[in-house]
Amino acid sequence: MTELDAAGRVPGYYDSPFPGEDGGPRRQLAPRSAGLGIGDGERLEVAARTMPFANMVVLRAPGEVFVQGNTQPWEGTTSWVERIDPVTLATLARSPDLPGGPFWAGGILAHENGYLYVTYGSWCHKLDDACQLVASRELPRARPYNSLLSVSDGCLVMKDFIRDGSRPGGQAARSRFIVLEPEQLEPVGPEVEVPEPSIARISCDISADGEFVYVVGDHTIFRYRYERGELARDDGWSFRYRTLPDGEQSYGWDPVIAGGSAWFMDNGQNDFRGRFRDTGASTGPLHLVRVSLADASDADVFTPFGLPRGTIVNPPLIDPARRIAVAYDSGNGRIAAFRYGGGPHPRPLSHKGRGETYERLWEHEMDASCHFLNFPDTGEIVVNDFREGGEHVVVMDIETGAEKARVATGSPVQSALFQSPGWSRDVYTCTFTTVSRAVVGSE
Repeated sequence: MTELDAAGRVPGYYDSPFPGEDGGPRRQLAPRSAGLGIGDGERLEVAARTMPFANMVVLRAPGEVFVQGNTQPWEGTTSWVERIDPVTLATLARSPDLPGGPFWAGGILAHENGYLYVTYGSWCHKLDDACQLVASRELPRARPYNSLLSVSDGCLVMKDFIRDGSRPGGQAARSRFIVLEPEQLEPVGPEVEVPEPSIARISCDISADGEFVYVVGDHTIFRYRYERGELARDDGWSFRYRTLPDGEQSYGWDPVIAGGSAWFMDNGQNDFRGRFRDTGASTGPLHLVRVSLADASDADVFTPFGLPRGTIVNPPLIDPARRIAVAYDSGNGRIAAFRYGGGPHPRPLSHKGRGETYERLWEHEMDASCHFLNFPDTGEIVVNDFREGGEHVVVMDIETGAEKARVATGSPVQSALFQSPGWSRDVYTCTFTTVSRAVVGSE
């Protein structure tokens, strides 16, 4: 069974509750810290700060909170990192402007060696805990690299970002991995080509079978065995999830490695205009894809909502202990939870593998879109909901869908970005305009 990033220190990462995006390289969205535990007579309170193009928050040593972001997404953009006060969000330290290049939201991780690493645009940077620059490396492709992950030996793996190659006018180029050593950011070896363009962020899993990096291409999910600085494609493991005409189905986003499978959603192409409602480019509904790590032919492409022009830009939430998958459709404003592995599935599957069935537990109208958080100990999930007037952070019960608390963050745009736990019953949320801290308080 797949290990949990939240079970202990993740190899390659700093020993903290949330050292990298989505909590660790498997993207399980579960912090290594206690849940919010919202009880009777408690509510969410919020502090917010205008911080244009803040992307994500990670935690390092106790009390340390780091934010990574970038300047406006035009040509010649730069990146930056701030250490902020965990309560007031005030700046405590800030990096110099870091060379970036072509825009796409990048990423930051706190490494087991204590340094911070940022990949943004076509650059990777190494910073100390005072946000001072230690080393930089310009990456081989004049394209954005959408973030990075650390593998178990501390090397850094990243991939360039290429939009759907099958679209009219789309790029025919294929994405490529690059592996850097963490000291001077020297390349460990040559680039490794992926058979397809890829827009999704990569994920990594370590099991008895070895260490694998997973990448969702614009039609197919692949994996690569990592060993001693080298990535080699596993030719016996891949799944072509995209089989409908281009106008009906588009590319997938970030994979979650949980419960012995890789999980992700498709229909990632849209026309985001500050809100995702009614922006899906594909005419068909979105799908939740599950591919067994043991046998890629054991796979499902499940239709959770069946609504036209479904779209997302982020991963699903998977709770393997409860066998619950939380899917959402940002284009149609729906969110639902499904118990997988038992009971009749509510709609026919587009493809039926040998694996799972899906029992609908609950469904709500909600404009959710960001990277969620899952607190398995309390059964709480933290999502976003964009309503007229702005963005909200919402805490829900994963089993029942009951809303435990919500608070407006003050952001005028819907979040497509990341959330992180804080140090004291709190959650940080980034949008393209705002960083907020939602904390449990008394009514």
